[in-house]
Amino acid sequence: MATEGFPFDTILGGYPQFQFNMTDFVRRLQGHVIGSFGLDPVESPYRVVSSGPFWRLRDYSDHSTGQPLLIVAAPIKRPYIWDLTPSTSVIGNLARSFRVRLLEWLPASQTTTTNGLNEYTQAIATCVAEISNDGANVKPFLLGHSLGGTLAAIFAASSSDVIQGLVLLSAPLCFRPKTSHFRDALVSLVPTDLIDAGPFPGSLLSHISALASPQTFLWSRLADAAFSIMDNHALEIHARIERWTLDEVPLPGKLVREIIQSLYRADRFCRGELKIGDTHIGPFTLLAPTLAVVNTADDISPLASVKLFVDAMPGANGRIIEYPGETGVCLQHLGILVGQKARELVWPEIIAWINRAPQNR
Repeated sequence: MATEGFPFDTILGGYPQFQFNMTDFVRRLQGHVIGSFGLDPVESPYRVVSSGPFWRLRDYSDHSTGQPLLIVAAPIKRPYIWDLTPSTSVIGNLARSFRVRLLEWLPASQTTTTNGLNEYTQAIATCVAEISNDGANVKPFLLGHSLGGTLAAIFAASSSDVIQGLVLLSAPLCFRPKTSHFRDALVSLVPTDLIDAGPFPGSLLSHISALASPQTFLWSRLADAAFSIMDNHALEIHARIERWTLDEVPLPGKLVREIIQSLYRADRFCRGELKIGDTHIGPFTLLAPTLAVVNTADDISPLASVKLFVDAMPGANGRIIEYPGETGVCLQHLGILVGQKARELVWPEIIAWINRAPQNR
């Protein structure tokens, strides 16, 4: 797919940056309008227990016992996709049995745009240490969806000894050519000399993603809306997710460049060539028990992008659950977080695995 006509050569260096910053603002405004019809998120109560220049640690627990879980949110859009409404809330479901915390990434600014994979990994390390030292002195499980899962896996591969286990939900890990149409199209769209001089507008990333996979981000969404029209619950969840997709936030330019160049283009993580701090990491350094859930209808994180990595992990530490997707989730990439069938069939298996995993360490 050619990039002719798309102003990547001047992105973040002039008018296009202003244009997409304005698009971010307009899309957020559209989201607020949709939310005014009763479609804003209905989040569980939480308190912020720690923070850094570009992150906050949320605590959803009202009890001091139970296995601690740390959710690593994706840096794209807002983290309330984990807690969209009580009927679909993963956080609400988990908080009944576990001590749940969530690592929220704050919108990038000119002072935080130079943060990349190293800085994000260090933020996860800080939160894991705080949770482990908080009274019970118990290692947490890490959970992550999409790129949040990729970041969680990168941290786990660099520090497996400080966590109990890792749960990855639709999280791409291997980026070899032909593992997914989305990966190949994204790499062909974005030039190798992508500028990272400032915050990367969220709407620009949304635009690139839609160009890379219109089937995933456009046509399948329209089809899902059509199939949901006779199911009021499914139609409501679809509408709430459409509202969420409009909640754009800027990302650090350095992080975007490293994700695209080091992960998607060079596949350094799966190849064992990704350097975090002074150490090269990959599947061979991920020693923690790992459960990966793959939506087989999702092209953003297809089975191949996970299985190649899990098969390269040492021993029998990795397990994959295949989930076929469902109607009423707007984007199949989000199905594991918001789908009714996922909640009824897949999440009990995930929770059972978490409860068993400490016995394996």
